[in-house]
Amino acid sequence: MTFVSRLHTESLDLGYKGTDLIVSDLSLQIHSGQITVLCGPNACGKSTLLRALARLLEPRRGVVHLDGQKIATLPTKEVATRLGLLPQSPSAPDGITLEDLVARGRFPYQRFFRQWSEEDEAAVESALAMTNTTALRHRPVDELSGGQRQRAWIAMALAQETDILLLDEPTTYLDLAHRVDVLDLLAELNETRSRTIVMVLHELNEACRYAHRIVAMRDGRIHAEGSPSEVVTAELVRAVFDLEAVIVPDPITSTPLVIPEGRRLRRSAGRHGLQDVEGGVAGA
Repeated sequence: MTFVSRLHTESLDLGYKGTDLIVSDLSLQIHSGQITVLCGPNACGKSTLLRALARLLEPRRGVVHLDGQKIATLPTKEVATRLGLLPQSPSAPDGITLEDLVARGRFPYQRFFRQWSEEDEAAVESALAMTNTTALRHRPVDELSGGQRQRAWIAMALAQETDILLLDEPTTYLDLAHRVDVLDLLAELNETRSRTIVMVLHELNEACRYAHRIVAMRDGRIHAEGSPSEVVTAELVRAVFDLEAVIVPDPITSTPLVIPEGRRLRRSAGRHGLQDVEGGVAGA
């Protein structure tokens, strides 16, 4: 099957001022209409790559293309009507209410001759409802819990109503139930509204459940990419995360389920005379 790519990179070298390269010679096609998850160990370049895709970080070499054009040449507001971003650990102005924060997602659509409209109001109401934050709309953001604050930022990104969403660890600070709610919401946006979603996730099992495509990174390069069933193997977990694990089918989704062995289990297995069998632990 051939996939369209509205967003792609060519030979990116990325780094911050005064630092060595974090991402080297990276080329990536984001499949339109799919959920792509960037995963890998800390400091492997996931968030740096996402910032470059959002035009927040200028490449030292290479280029990011959006809709066939170099993203660096496009006007800022034009980019913001096509591509929305939830950065890692965003900050809000002191005293701003949740509703006012979400309304900022409509900024790209404001012009001198077009101020706040019924379409803007409807977009904000929809974003509040989808993230279950309507009852919190008048609360100052700095008085919210970590999970409530994270949902407020997601609502702002949704209010922007872009076809492409980039999210850096969108489930940060959320408990298990709210993590599932947020990931279900993103999956529904993809399925019902054809949103293209790129997100950084640390939880590999969640990535397997929700991603059409996984991009596994290590040391600033792509180690493997493809569907979860193609990519997530015991060998990949060992090579990318330095972790021994058993991979079994998820009993609900049949996607790969990663069961870490860990040092403690392996020591215990050794004491009881067990041995590894094809990456797992079994009786001798």
